[in-house]
Amino acid sequence: MNDKLVFLGLLYFVQGIPYGLQSSLLPVYLRGAGHSLTRIGFTKILYFPWVLKVLWAPLVDRIGTKRRWLVGTVSGLALTCLSSAALAPEAHIYGVAGTLLAMNTLASVQDIAVDGAAVGLLKGRGELGLGNTAQVVGYKAGSVFAGGGLLAVIDVAGWSWMFMLLTFVYAGVALFVWGAPVLDDETVRGPQTDGSRRGGQGADAMRPWRVWRKLLAVPGTPWTVLYVLTYKLGEQGAVTMFPLFLLDHHMTARELGFWNGVIAMGFSICGSSLGGLLLAQCSIGALMRRVFVLRTISMVFQSSLLTILEPSPLMKGMAVLSMSVQHFLGGLITTLTFTTMMHCTQRAEESIQATHYSFLATLEVLGKLTFSALAGGVVDWFGFQVAFLVFLTLSAGTALHVWTATFTGALREHQLKDQPK
Repeated sequence: MNDKLVFLGLLYFVQGIPYGLQSSLLPVYLRGAGHSLTRIGFTKILYFPWVLKVLWAPLVDRIGTKRRWLVGTVSGLALTCLSSAALAPEAHIYGVAGTLLAMNTLASVQDIAVDGAAVGLLKGRGELGLGNTAQVVGYKAGSVFAGGGLLAVIDVAGWSWMFMLLTFVYAGVALFVWGAPVLDDETVRGPQTDGSRRGGQGADAMRPWRVWRKLLAVPGTPWTVLYVLTYKLGEQGAVTMFPLFLLDHHMTARELGFWNGVIAMGFSICGSSLGGLLLAQCSIGALMRRVFVLRTISMVFQSSLLTILEPSPLMKGMAVLSMSVQHFLGGLITTLTFTTMMHCTQRAEESIQATHYSFLATLEVLGKLTFSALAGGVVDWFGFQVAFLVFLTLSAGTALHVWTATFTGALREHQLKDQPK
């Protein structure tokens, strides 16, 4: 089991690096250069490959092995970082955008392969909880490394040295995956190794509507689709815009890089880790019901801080506390969400499991991406206070949706299955 966790954690770590670069480093850089919140929000379009990944997920399911896909995509990330080391971000802003777009494209394909490997590797409730903890913690650790650690030292080390470091990180992981023994198991290689089933899969590949019909027919999928599209709406708006409010009124870019990029994300990792431990002891429905209510309360507190515009040590302390609590609860919710998604996917036929999970993960990204792109415009048009009232309303609505499902919907089913015999 430890080999599985190290393998998954390392792959999700390098997968989180592009997200950290774009979500923490790029907004602070652009805001410091005087760009509007609306323009900063629209940089989220660089995440678009994550929305499209469901289109090529069937190819990863049916062509080649998981090992080859993983080595190829991670090696591609290394080469992208190597070429980016020659850029000067002040003079080549479109080159920087192209770099992040290429990194997101390669990382999205890598995500399909590693998710498919995880579905085959993780068995039983205990392994699911720990495996999804490794997934979320690894991803967030990569994000902290890129968006917090590198932001804090970029003024000293420079752009070129930062991307040279990332080149060596990706190259090392590619070599590790090439020799990883956990991928030797036939169940992780995908259904393409089973010659007796190739004909049926080939027919489905030529008729994609059959695959879509199978995806939507998996028990629990309709509720899970609605949930993953909406569960982060309010939180994502607050997490994206509150640091920029602090940059305008209370903190420097370096302070934000430390408090939001490192400390708050550290709390997010702690929340994700705690989620895996709690899943081994409690039902997922009961956990989600309580945590979503706590998240709504934390957003009320964070929204109240928007009325304080004068800088002070007390305000900084409350802002750091607010971001830390929000990230802690967000990390906990993310682990519970990805465990719910994997529960649902494991009910699907083996031949479409990677595609099914990628379908859910794509919708999860789409929900966050769409609102993150619009959040800056909402703030520019209506101001921070009105915008955060919208974010709070969305968060409360999601909490009600989850609360109802624990008694009458899909989460009630999980809750009954998770009760000790």
